[in-house]
Amino acid sequence: MDDTETKQRIEETVRRILQESNMDEVTESKIRKQASEELGLNLSQPHFKAFVKQVVGAFLQEIEEQQQQQEENDEEEGEEEQGVSQGKEYDDEGNLIICKLSDKRRVTVQDFRGKTLVSIREYYKKDGKELPSSKGISLSEEQWFAFKKNLPAIEKAIKKMESR
Repeated sequence: MDDTETKQRIEETVRRILQESNMDEVTESKIRKQASEELGLNLSQPHFKAFVKQVVGAFLQEIEEQQQQQEENDEEEGEEEQGVSQGKEYDDEGNLIICKLSDKRRVTVQDFRGKTLVSIREYYKKDGKELPSSKGISLSEEQWFAFKKNLPAIEKAIKKMESR
């Protein structure tokens, strides 16, 4: 078997294993071991190990790009739907209302001293206006992305607690 054919078989096998794997649990070592067993090759040899690492890296990069593209498409669709169905809604302070969690709680995006903030806050009525109370939290973009990145872990913890 020539080198090109071997690499092609390794790449196909590694990609198939990755596609079938739980990405939260799989490691490069596990992928390499499973592919070694399936192909009857010792993929722990340095040149094979480096090649498997390259295939895994390329696969993960493709997945990340697909997820980013999907998020962009979802955002565009959401904006289009929101624009058609109800238009953009702003609170009495001029902040964009993303969603109403209840009669008194909202998620808004606002500009505060030149910084974009995502606020989850309770509102109260005063003189016919709905105003934000001190009960809530405002997250910077960096904090919002950290929170968003950890949503799967939060959801998992909630499910675990609910199953008790």
